[in-house]
Amino acid sequence: MTTAATSNATEHPLTVGGRTLNSRLIVGTGKYATFEQMRDALDASGCDAVTVAVRRERLVNEQGESLLDHLDTSRYTILPNTAGCFTAEDAVRVARLGRELLDQLDNPGKDWVKLEVLNDKKTLLPDPVGTLDATKQLVADGFQVLCYTSDDPVMACKLRDAGAAAVMPAGSPIGSGQGVLNPNAITIILEMLKDPASGGDPDYPVIVDAGVGTASDVAIAMELGADGVLLNTGIAHAQDPVTMAHAMRHALEAGRLSYRAGRIPKKRYATASSPWAGVISYIPGE
Repeated sequence: MTTAATSNATEHPLTVGGRTLNSRLIVGTGKYATFEQMRDALDASGCDAVTVAVRRERLVNEQGESLLDHLDTSRYTILPNTAGCFTAEDAVRVARLGRELLDQLDNPGKDWVKLEVLNDKKTLLPDPVGTLDATKQLVADGFQVLCYTSDDPVMACKLRDAGAAAVMPAGSPIGSGQGVLNPNAITIILEMLKDPASGGDPDYPVIVDAGVGTASDVAIAMELGADGVLLNTGIAHAQDPVTMAHAMRHALEAGRLSYRAGRIPKKRYATASSPWAGVISYIPGE
């Protein structure tokens, strides 16, 4: 009998940019009511990598407290985030600032960056041209670029070819809570980037990023075959963030196991659970 424990034992861990992550859930550190709530939610999520927006106004609260004072940097690999950048030049500058900051902390994520180059403040959709330009610059500068992008398969391939360590297509707009709106697009991205028959690499990381609202959204992303999920608002703005973090953790594990188990094909008509052969027919009145 195969159990979840034995099945997990045969699972290859997720490797991104030369680093191995024990958890396939990456969680953001923004939008929590308090730093203490953030700390407890991160713990409940089971993650071992967290995103941190590098801009000063996001690192320090109104009381002058630093977010980094509430993170166990010996436990979490910090993934600097260029959130709030709207040009390639700004994103590259912020990424370099993040590297300097983490170099002082001696954190293993110092050459990592979660790249965001946004188009506008209303939709927070990625600027494809700026994103590709920034990716090329940061790769040349020695960064391992985990690249936030739209669910466009063509752009996903261009970012991979530009040297991105991972491509992170959005399930839906940032913070919208709409879940995976276009599973077909995510499936095509996974095929093009990971299927050898399509010129892909099975070990290339594809992580669904943005739009997660609840645990079922995480499960859906993982059942499609994603290597991981990155989220923030779905936990931070839940009525009970710590409990939601537990739910996201279990949903990710369930979705991954479901994908690896292989779902049954969908059919138009019913299929009997028991065989018809050998069934004794009974006709009323006889």
